[in-house]
Amino acid sequence: MLSIVIPTLNDGHRLPATLNCVNLFPGPKELIVSDGGSGDQTFALTAKAGGKFYMAPEGRGHQLLTGANAAVGDWLLFIHADTRLGPGWVTAVNRFMASPQNRLRAAYFIFALDDTNPRARSLEQVVAWRCKSLSLPYGDQGLLISRVLYDHLGGYRPLPLMEDVDLVRRIPRHRLECLPALALTSAERYQKGGYLLRPLKNLICLSLFMLGVSPRVIRDFYS
Repeated sequence: MLSIVIPTLNDGHRLPATLNCVNLFPGPKELIVSDGGSGDQTFALTAKAGGKFYMAPEGRGHQLLTGANAAVGDWLLFIHADTRLGPGWVTAVNRFMASPQNRLRAAYFIFALDDTNPRARSLEQVVAWRCKSLSLPYGDQGLLISRVLYDHLGGYRPLPLMEDVDLVRRIPRHRLECLPALALTSAERYQKGGYLLRPLKNLICLSLFMLGVSPRVIRDFYS
C-alpha cells in the first residue's frame, strides 16, 4: 500500500488540486494530511477527499514526522500541499514500487513551476543541475521511499526548516532516482520574493545548514 503524506498550514485554497491529483492513484492507498494548526477549511477538504487528518506541531519537519508515524503503507510518498504531480506519475510510481531492488532506493520528481515567466524556466534548469550534480532534490519535488528504507535512515527529524535536505543527504547518491514525471509547484513564493532574491536566499540557507548552523537560526533568516 502507498501512504501519501501531505503537510499543511492554511493551504485550503490550493489543497483541493493536490488532493484530487494524488487520489488518481488507483492502487491501495491511504491519504494523510498532517496539519500544523490551520484556521481554514483544511480539515473539511481532507475529509471530503477521504483522507485522514492529524494535528502536529507547526513546522514541516514535525508534520512530516507525524504523518509518517501514522502511515501504515509499505511505501511512503511525501508531497507538499502546493504541488501537483504531472501526467505519467502513477505509472512511474507503480513501476518504481514494483521493482524489488527499489526497496532500498528512493525517488523524486522533476521540478516545475506553474508560471510562464522565462525566469521560471531558468530556475527549473538550475534545480535540474542541482539534482543531477549534487543529488539534492528538495521537498517540493516529492519523495517516494519504502518504509524499510525510511526507517533504516531514521526518517524525518522534527526540524523547523531544512528537514528535506537533512533526510535526502542520508540517502546514498546511487540509491536516489529521478522519476519521469513533473512535480508542478506553485510559483507564488518566487513571484513575491523575486526569481533572483528568493533562490539566493534558499542558497544561503542551504550553505548555512551545510556549515552546521542550527535550523532554528536559519528559520529566522528565512522568514
